[in-house]
Amino acid sequence: MYTLAVRRDFIARHFLIGGDWGPENYPNSHHYVLELQLSGAELDQHGYLCDIVDVERHLDEVVAYYREQMLNEKPKFEGLNPSIEHFARILALTLNERIAAPNVSSLKIILWENESAWAAYSVNRFNVEG
Repeated sequence: MYTLAVRRDFIARHFLIGGDWGPENYPNSHHYVLELQLSGAELDQHGYLCDIVDVERHLDEVVAYYREQMLNEKPKFEGLNPSIEHFARILALTLNERIAAPNVSSLKIILWENESAWAAYSVNRFNVEG
């Protein structure tokens, strides 16, 4: 199994809802580090799992949409607590929809919100849920 990974970092804001989360109940920002991992068993005729330039373009577009934004105000977070777990799932499903790569059988997002806390979400491209 081959895996290709690309990382980006960005700052976004949020506030948590539905519980007593202390300072996280108030608007605050996180310096997120997003790692996108794409995996598959076969390479293409050029020896690539997928077109990394295309992957980076989609990743940059998605990151730009959230960069310096209040997550609570984004439509995909409507009715959701903007937790790192929800954010990882939203990013994974969004990128899965955008990246057309026939050799990629799974996609995984690892999203760090600080130096010690991260969440991940994986998509099996042959059995997509969400």
